[in-house]
Amino acid sequence: MGYSAERKAAVLKRMQPPDSISIRQLSKEEGIGESTLHKWRSQARGKGQLLPDADTSAESWSSREKFAAVLETAALNEIDLAAWCRERGLYPAQIASWRAACEQANEWERASTTRLGQAVREDRKRVKDLERELARKEKALAEAAALLVLRKKASAIWGEGEDA
Repeated sequence: MGYSAERKAAVLKRMQPPDSISIRQLSKEEGIGESTLHKWRSQARGKGQLLPDADTSAESWSSREKFAAVLETAALNEIDLAAWCRERGLYPAQIASWRAACEQANEWERASTTRLGQAVREDRKRVKDLERELARKEKALAEAAALLVLRKKASAIWGEGEDA
């Protein structure tokens, strides 16, 4: 059963803030299968539309949706941003904090790379120290084994008892 583009757009509009009606509720009200609504929402998200889940609180938005919101509002002035936020049930401060998080994302990567490099250097130093310690212990063990062999040979040559 095919649905008209107008009906599909109207249903998708009801998924958007400030309404943000859940897919389950829309399915009951519109008589459209939940899987169809999920597919429509997924396709719309793929085209860049902001369609958060039914819970419209800012915490429920995925990082992809937050990033899309930051991109969509990047060129807006203060008045247009406020209007955009009102339509979606958000605050301009939330957009500002999401923008800051996006800007800091690359800094986090650089910092983690630095920490990782430091950890690798520390691990290499620890491995080198452990290898040095192992070599020292192997030499000591070889020396002890050689002394035992010499003691046994000396005992065999001079005929001393094993209980010496």
